[in-house]
Amino acid sequence: MITLVRRATALCVLGAALTACGTTAAEVAPRPAPSAPAPSSSASRTPTPTLAPGPAGLTPVFEHGPRTDGTTRGEQDGTRDGKLIALTFDADMTADQGPRAASGERFDNPQLIAALRELKVPATVFMTGRWAEEYPDEARSIGRDRQFEIANHSYSHYAYTDDCYGLPTVAEDDMRADLERAYTAFEKAGVPNPMPYFRFPGGCYDKAALKELSATGVTAVQWDVVSGDAFATDADAVTRQVLDGVRPGSVVVMHCTRSAAPVTEEVVRAVVPELRSRGYRFVKVSDLVGAANGRA
Repeated sequence: MITLVRRATALCVLGAALTACGTTAAEVAPRPAPSAPAPSSSASRTPTPTLAPGPAGLTPVFEHGPRTDGTTRGEQDGTRDGKLIALTFDADMTADQGPRAASGERFDNPQLIAALRELKVPATVFMTGRWAEEYPDEARSIGRDRQFEIANHSYSHYAYTDDCYGLPTVAEDDMRADLERAYTAFEKAGVPNPMPYFRFPGGCYDKAALKELSATGVTAVQWDVVSGDAFATDADAVTRQVLDGVRPGSVVVMHCTRSAAPVTEEVVRAVVPELRSRGYRFVKVSDLVGAANGRA
């Protein structure tokens, strides 16, 4: 299964140029890494949906939500939410890319965020701590907008396994500290209540990585639809790939990095109205996890 994940990820990972389970679902209170900001009082009253630990207490892995044509809110009124889908955007920046940013390379994409706001599309942004340090005003703006949620994509965007598309690797003993450092960066940028969700750089993980992160309480979030937007220049081809791949409950992986994913805004503007016409409703990852837990 890990091999299949890696092969799929090769279509979307930012790769060397960015040098970028069967678990039972259960609703539990979030147990963010120790360096994560404490949840607000309102957030603590409504626990963030996460998955129960996997076998032997390993970090659980979430790939998609329920494959239903409509999620029923309640048996009494019969209201339905439609086919749920989550667009996710990786805000990638590696620990050693400061000089490239200083020379003018843009690892952010304000136009994409503006398009999501204009189209009223909820979304989950998986952000590296280094990105939050480089663009603290943008990180804070996204994090304070209820339309979005920010989740953890590591601090350094270094891989948590060997042989992950040419990315440098994090030593096993340093994995938890790398994750925690990202939460610290979010806190310094003024991001309130980052989610207890973690996306492995490159999508690469193994049992050792799941074990190392188990004490943090995060749910690892993968995807089932690869957009192919990384380094793409043909927006139509990326749009077709997304539209051909989605199913109810899908998690779509895209990128919020202007220099490495220049057509993503155009793709979003094409994909969103088409999927809405097909009866899909856009939600955040937390909504899909909640639906998997039996919450409608």
